[in-house]
Amino acid sequence: MGRARPGASVSKETKTVRLPSLLRRTPFRLTLLFLALFVTAAGSVLAWVYIASAAEARARAEADVRSEVGVLASLYRARGVDALNQALVERSIRGGPYLYLLMDAQRKAITGNVSESPIEPTEGRTVAQWSSFRLTDTDQEGRVRRRQAMGVEMQLSGGEILFVGQDIGDTEAYLGRLTQALWAAMLMVLVLGAGGGLLVSRNVERAMGRLNRVVHAVQNGDLKARAEVRRSGDELDELGAGLNQMLDRLEASMASIRHAGDAIAHDLRSPLTRMRAKMEVALIDAEAGRIDGADALQVALDEADALLKTFNTVLAIARLQSAAGRTPDPVLFDAADLAADLAELYEPAAEDKGMEFSAEIERGLMIEANRPFLAQALANLIDNAIKYTPEGGAVKLRARRRSSGEIEFSLTDTGPGVPAEDRERVVQRFVRLDNSRTEPGSGLGLSLVTAVVEAHAGRLTLDEGPGAYDGYGPGLRVAMVLPPALAAETA
Repeated sequence: MGRARPGASVSKETKTVRLPSLLRRTPFRLTLLFLALFVTAAGSVLAWVYIASAAEARARAEADVRSEVGVLASLYRARGVDALNQALVERSIRGGPYLYLLMDAQRKAITGNVSESPIEPTEGRTVAQWSSFRLTDTDQEGRVRRRQAMGVEMQLSGGEILFVGQDIGDTEAYLGRLTQALWAAMLMVLVLGAGGGLLVSRNVERAMGRLNRVVHAVQNGDLKARAEVRRSGDELDELGAGLNQMLDRLEASMASIRHAGDAIAHDLRSPLTRMRAKMEVALIDAEAGRIDGADALQVALDEADALLKTFNTVLAIARLQSAAGRTPDPVLFDAADLAADLAELYEPAAEDKGMEFSAEIERGLMIEANRPFLAQALANLIDNAIKYTPEGGAVKLRARRRSSGEIEFSLTDTGPGVPAEDRERVVQRFVRLDNSRTEPGSGLGLSLVTAVVEAHAGRLTLDEGPGAYDGYGPGLRVAMVLPPALAAETA
C-alpha cells in the first residue's frame, strides 16, 4: 500500500443523519413539546401532592402524639409513676400505632413496647425533644422492615423519662403506592400522547402531501390541478379551498392573457392589412407623380395613428376583461362632475355640426370606479351619438340616480338608431352596421363601453330613442347602469 505524502490532507465524507419525514413534521414536534410541558406540570403536581400529603401525615401524627403525651403526663401528676406504668402496660398489650417507653433517671427501661429510646440523651435538657427515626420491625413472614416513625421524649417531675412515638409506616406506604400510580399514569400519558402525535402527524402529512402534489403539478404547468376538500371544515380544508380559489383565478388570468394575445393578433390583422394596402397605393401614386412624398408619408402616419388607437383600445378591452368583474384601480368620486366635464367638452362639437346638445345632471352621484376608463366609455357614447345624429338633430346626456340606488348615464339621440335584432351584435368588437360604413371608426367603441361596464359590475342597455319625427329617428338611447359606492348606500 502507498503512503500518504507529508502534508497531504485526507478528506472524510460526513453523512447527515436525517430523521424520518413523519418525525420532522411540525404537528409531531408540537405534540412532543406539549408532552414535555405536561410532564413538567404533572411532575410538579406530583411533587406537591407528595410533599403536602407527607406534611399532613406528619402533622397529624405529631398532634396524636402530643395528645397521648398530655394524657399520660396528667395521669402521672395525678396518681404517680405506678399508675403511669400500669397504663403503659395496658396500652402496650392492647396494641396500636403508638410506641411507649418509661425509663428511670439513668435511662434504664421500666416498661414499654420498645426496648430503647431512639432519641439521643442531651445533658441538662429540661424540655421535650422531638425526632423522626426508622423503626426496625419484622413482618409475619419474618422479613425485617424499616418503617418511618416519629416521637417525643420528655423528663417527668420525679426524674423518670417518658418516650411516646407513633408508627407512620402505613402512611408512608400509602404515599409510595400513590406515587407509583401517578408515575404509571404519566408513563401511559406519554405513550398515548406520542402515539397520538404520530397519528396526527401522519394524517397532517398526508393532507399536506396532497397539497404539495397540487403545487408541484401547477409548477409543472398543469393549471387544472386542484386540492381535495374533504368538507370537514378544518384549517386544512380552508387552505385547500383558498388554494383552489387562487388557482381558479390564476387559470382565468392565464386564459384571459392568452385570449387577449389571440384577440390582439386576430383583431389587428385586418387593420395592418388595410394599412399596408393604403401605403402601397400611396407609394404607387407617389411613383406615378400623382402625389408627392410628403403626402404619401402623411397617409402612412394617419394609418399608423389609427392602428395605434385600435391597438390601445383592444389592449384596454383585454385588460378590463381580465379583471373578471373587479374594478381596476377604483377611486371614490362624484360621477356628476365627470358628466358635467364631458358635456362641456362635447357641446361645441355638437353645435359645430348644427345639432342641439343638452345635459340633465343630478348632483351627488358618488361612485367607486376607475375614472379614466369610465370617462373613456362615456366619451365614446357621446362621440357616437354626435357622429351618427344628422344635422338638425338633438343629443341629450343625462346622469341620475335610479330608484334602486344605481347610477345611470344615458345618451339619447335622434339618429337612425340600431334595429332591435342588431343590438346584441353591435357591442361586439369590429362590428359595424351598414348605415355606419361611411363614418370613420374601427367598431370598438361600444365594445370598450361594454368591457368598462362589466368590469364595474354594471350593465349596458340599448333601447329605441324618441321615435321617428319629421324624417329623423327613431333614434337610440344607450344607458350605462352602475352600482353606487358603498359609502353612499350606507349614508
